[in-house]
Amino acid sequence: MTRGPVPGRPVRRRRAATLLAAAGTACALLLSGCSGSGAGSAGGGITLTFTWWGNDDRAERTNRVVDLFEKRHPGITVRTSFASYDTYVQKLATQAAGGDLPDVAQLDYRQISQYAGSGTLLDLGPYLRNGTIRTADFDPDLTRTGVYDGTQSALPMSVGTTGFAYDAAVFRKAHVPTPRPGWTWGDWAEAGRRISALGLKGPDGRAYTGLGDVGGTEDAFEEWLRGQDKKLYASGHEVGFTTGDLTRFWTWTDKLRREGVVSQAKDTAQIGSVAEDSPLGRGLAATDFNWDAPFLAYPPMLGDSIHFAPVPSINGRLGQYFKPSMLIGIGSRSAHPKQAAELIDFILNEPDSGRILGVSRSTPANRKIAESVGGTLEGPEKEVYDYGRKIAAYGTDPPPAAPPRGDVVLQVSFTRTYQQVIFERQSPAQAAAEFVAEAGRELR
Repeated sequence: MTRGPVPGRPVRRRRAATLLAAAGTACALLLSGCSGSGAGSAGGGITLTFTWWGNDDRAERTNRVVDLFEKRHPGITVRTSFASYDTYVQKLATQAAGGDLPDVAQLDYRQISQYAGSGTLLDLGPYLRNGTIRTADFDPDLTRTGVYDGTQSALPMSVGTTGFAYDAAVFRKAHVPTPRPGWTWGDWAEAGRRISALGLKGPDGRAYTGLGDVGGTEDAFEEWLRGQDKKLYASGHEVGFTTGDLTRFWTWTDKLRREGVVSQAKDTAQIGSVAEDSPLGRGLAATDFNWDAPFLAYPPMLGDSIHFAPVPSINGRLGQYFKPSMLIGIGSRSAHPKQAAELIDFILNEPDSGRILGVSRSTPANRKIAESVGGTLEGPEKEVYDYGRKIAAYGTDPPPAAPPRGDVVLQVSFTRTYQQVIFERQSPAQAAAEFVAEAGRELR
């Protein structure tokens, strides 16, 4: 098949930071350039648009899968684009608001309610029932995470969980035990104190802290809550915690900042969606909270001493859970929904696709493919795979219902409001009251 240049491909391996910066710029053009109507054609054939977030490695692998799909489906061309998470979320929201979602889009768990509730995602039910998309090898509980209001609006691409990337060499230097399932938030803070007491310096001579600050991360707060048998959301219109809960969390993390145990305010404020922006990635701290799939970015950047540890517990109760690392859906205005469904099935269920993608989106949702891929992995990829098995054996609760509409806005607000604390413009109690009030308005 002859075709012209396809935006987003090919992507060559380069230093991740450079590529992501370029990707962020390119994405602004690519995402805005995606017709979303999917109605374009190439030489009389069908053109689909497919977009996702991620780093260069994920892009390279995904584009190889797309190449294979095109080879096996003559007449279909797939225009791809990708971006870093923050840029992606903003652009996709803009497209969705204009009714211009791409034919196939990677979606975050927190976006399902927002997009399905606004009618911008196609009902996948007919394509499941006629066998165009197969889910026989998926965990039914995981498949249900893509259901909104009784409609299968998306499907999980993979399953993952959170943890802490940490520098084992620094832990050993501080005589801190290797983190294991069941370690507590108190152990985590104590590890930070002992590492900070080493008096290490970052690349620019500033103090190297034991921990990256988790106070601005809604995911970390949720798991801290769940360790106390509480929830982030009680319903689609109400948070599951009190102002007092959030005040306690932010008072604790702010105290660690004032002690010099977690990253300084200006470094915490730079934490974004890529490992390079994190305190660990910048050589300024020994740990970072993150999801397991992004962990793959740390070892190439920092070396083989970087490993992945479970989220601390509260008295042995683990707050972390498995969720779809990401989902995939079809824009409701796609002009070629059948072909879009075929692409989704190819990505999720084709063994060659699974082999190419590996654990670049964490453990594949298709259990047969996951088992097959698991036996071929090495290095950090094998660590991600084994980490999931270790956490599953320890035991976690089922994933909660997808966050309600408004959560995407509140995620950003959570980080922004915490910055009022670390820059000492508001007390933890003032900031917590402001956030809870905003959540009430957003979820109304």
